[in-house]
Amino acid sequence: MYFFVEMGCASSKIVPDSPVDRHVDWVKTVETGPNVRRNNYYNNTYHRNNNDHVGTKKKSMGKYKAKFDPRVLAKYDIKALIGRGSFSRVVRVEHRLTKQPYAIKMIEVREGKEVFETELGVLRRVRHPNIVQLVEVFETPERVYMVMELATGGELFDRIVAKGSFTERDATRVLHMVLEGVRYLHALGITHRDLKPENLLYYHPGNDSKILITDFGLASTRKAGDEMTMKTACGTPEYIAPEILQRKPYTNSVDLWALGVITFILLSGTMPFDDENRTRLYRKILRARFSFDNECWKDVSNLAKDFIFKLLTVNPQERMNASQSIKHPWLATNAGTSSLKNLHRSISQNLLKRASSRSRSMKSTRSTKSNRSNKSIVSLRSQHKRVQPEELDELARSGTLYRDGDDDDL
Repeated sequence: MYFFVEMGCASSKIVPDSPVDRHVDWVKTVETGPNVRRNNYYNNTYHRNNNDHVGTKKKSMGKYKAKFDPRVLAKYDIKALIGRGSFSRVVRVEHRLTKQPYAIKMIEVREGKEVFETELGVLRRVRHPNIVQLVEVFETPERVYMVMELATGGELFDRIVAKGSFTERDATRVLHMVLEGVRYLHALGITHRDLKPENLLYYHPGNDSKILITDFGLASTRKAGDEMTMKTACGTPEYIAPEILQRKPYTNSVDLWALGVITFILLSGTMPFDDENRTRLYRKILRARFSFDNECWKDVSNLAKDFIFKLLTVNPQERMNASQSIKHPWLATNAGTSSLKNLHRSISQNLLKRASSRSRSMKSTRSTKSNRSNKSIVSLRSQHKRVQPEELDELARSGTLYRDGDDDDL
């Protein structure tokens, strides 16, 4: 199964903070006309589509090949359509000389210019083994063609369910790779702002595959010396940090909160903050209301729990940063003596139980075509629309998020 590494996953409209140009020009740009604009970064709206996903069947490519610039076709052989967004199509291609597979994201400039500029601005700056690589870009007045690494190993939690074993040591190996990528991004002044399981992909199906951080549509970039706080409310509800919900200026520490949520899921198959009611969910996050009382935590070490506690800390100044997280004793010792306990059964059972529950809920509220968007059975995709600034402002004005009392009263 092929997975393109840069497809978005939501339908709402998000306005990221204005990115700052700190371009490292190692990406080739092919210009075919005087109207093509290069290396420009704007304060743009990023559109996402909940139905963006990768199919496994080859589809007719005739109508898509006709839209490809001859320069692209001269270099790449178009193989199959593997994904689609509101203003883009993603195809699997093969380099004609090297036979190396890639993915090309084709964006209609007239309709989707704002879709790609944030992620393109980031990906042109970065080169790290745990961050999806932009190979080259072809630009024409009508379309932009982004040639990307093609990840074929699947999403993080799909892989865990498919395996027969998963230990704390396995978890620390995953987190090491993700944290190395996050530390690299933060050193460049880049905050991802949408870290979640479906944005962590395995590069290939082998056991030695690396993890790739993908989807930089909500990323924010700053130059060294710039004020490092951000204000835009954006992200995925279950993974969003308390300071964003509070509408306070925030830092790249929001990425570490999201990694705390991911670690919690990684070791238990359950989510620390979960509620179908969005306001209740936000109140749980604001209070960091989670626990290790579930039976699945009985075989998890205290060091692992300490790691999570130090990430899911409401005060961002007390939260571990990426470098501190990598040096935490749990990661530094590869989970120590707890590394060989097999957590697979409880994790996979909880993941599959949630996926089954979500599937039944979707069938009861949507038409059967919604099944298309749930091919990844344990991707834990958010059941809520993306965070919107206007929504949080209204909740803040009403005092709903900060009201004392029982959450069940909502």
